[in-house]
Amino acid sequence: MADAEINHCGAGETRKTSHGTLALTVCAAAIGGTLQYGYNISIINAPTLHISRFINDSYVDRWGTGLETTQVTLLWTVIVSAFTLGGLLGSLMGGPLAVRFGRKITLLLNNSFLFVGALLVLTCRVAKSFEMLIIARILVGINSGISMSVQPMYFGESAPKHLRGAVTFSSAVFTAFGIFLGQVVGLTVLLGSEPLWHYLLASNALPGLIQLCTLPWFPESPRYLLIDREDREACMRALARFRGGEVPATEVEELLQEQQLNSTASNPGSSASAITLWSLFKNPDLRHQLRTVIAASSAMMLCGNDAIYFYASYIFMAAGIPAEEIQYVTLGTGACELTAAIVCNLLIERLGRRFLLVGGYSLMSCLTVVFTVALTLQRRGVPGMPYLSIACMFAYILSFGLGPAGVTGVLPAEIFDQATRPAAYVVYGLLIWFSLFLVGMLFPFIIQGFGNFCFLPFLVVCLTSAIFQGLTLPETKGKTLVEITAEYDRKKGLKKKKPVIQRDELGEDQHLRKASNFINSVHNSDPQLDMKTEV
Repeated sequence: MADAEINHCGAGETRKTSHGTLALTVCAAAIGGTLQYGYNISIINAPTLHISRFINDSYVDRWGTGLETTQVTLLWTVIVSAFTLGGLLGSLMGGPLAVRFGRKITLLLNNSFLFVGALLVLTCRVAKSFEMLIIARILVGINSGISMSVQPMYFGESAPKHLRGAVTFSSAVFTAFGIFLGQVVGLTVLLGSEPLWHYLLASNALPGLIQLCTLPWFPESPRYLLIDREDREACMRALARFRGGEVPATEVEELLQEQQLNSTASNPGSSASAITLWSLFKNPDLRHQLRTVIAASSAMMLCGNDAIYFYASYIFMAAGIPAEEIQYVTLGTGACELTAAIVCNLLIERLGRRFLLVGGYSLMSCLTVVFTVALTLQRRGVPGMPYLSIACMFAYILSFGLGPAGVTGVLPAEIFDQATRPAAYVVYGLLIWFSLFLVGMLFPFIIQGFGNFCFLPFLVVCLTSAIFQGLTLPETKGKTLVEITAEYDRKKGLKKKKPVIQRDELGEDQHLRKASNFINSVHNSDPQLDMKTEV
């Protein structure tokens, strides 16, 4: 029975660890996860007129009389809003399901909502029932709500700390890719025509099918396996696969510290048990972390980025772009956000979360002022203002994609421990979906009441968020949970009272030896486990 091999790396040596399995896991999970959120938001825009006609035709076939225009608009609004309602339900379900079944299994089971929704969409024209569309959009919303909460959790728990931000941020990259893909597939020359619109809405089943065929081959979250399930062998196997066969003892030490932190917070000697939403709000030790998530997730949807998409057609028409060509120009907005997300994914581990979040909202605040001035002068007929409005619109989307779009989803994975993370993502999901619903309902009235100054409320949100996060959010890049918690305590002017073993109490060598002994004990208990450990 061979012992695990311990490789000691000097401080100046560069560690070369393969993360191919981790990268493939990200693709397999995200293609049926957050990509669905962006895709399903995007594809509903192209067939607006076709679905409105279908609603009226269905009513005529059923009752022999047509609906008034206002009634058709109301039913169309219900179909669109049903997605948000489903998202709210899904965000409530995501945390408990992730605790009960695990992160990976929850993402796989989540596809059942998607497939039932696709079946309803495919058969609604034969059944002549627009009610089936409403139910389908609710189910698709549940799917997106669950994936928006569980997928970043899965990524954050599976990635090493030096890649944690980039891996978790990939959720935003796939969301932006989903928006752009939905815009492309929804073109009239593809699936956006009248005979094919139901195939467009049902096409979301294809990414889900790809996920079902690929994700089962990849590991579960190592943190979930060790801390929630107390399955040491499965944790080491998952960690070895995610790290290319090498298990860094320093990372095992971090896992053991978090396990000890969770067991001490609950009952000594017991495994971590996920806390409820109510317990999270009652915990005074987590109040500042909770404020961070509440402020960040609310601002992400209330900052006006979705309103920019709503206003895009008007801006393009004012610039003299023909109506039939606007769908092609609109592709630029999706491509812009996708490009920004990819660039931010490359920068997040260099510049840090706090810089990108505060910088993004600061840029958006400045652009909101310029955008408002451009809209005002455009109404007065000043030449060139429509083009300045277009430039501001693309710059606003870029600023959003470079920071708030992805960094917000990273924060709950980094500032909460294993027991509180599912509840924190429930809060994150609820606020995102509620804020999205709020903007969708109120923005038409804001346009009516504020006119050219309709983006000033978003200026308040962006400016307030930049100031708040700049003052309260500690930098989390490359830090363990214990270090991040200590940063929050320093900002609060408190000292940690929980009996957490720090490095300086036992010494680094003793901590690493403890981690190495843990790896060796796991290896000895499972002779088939063949891996190298790296200190």
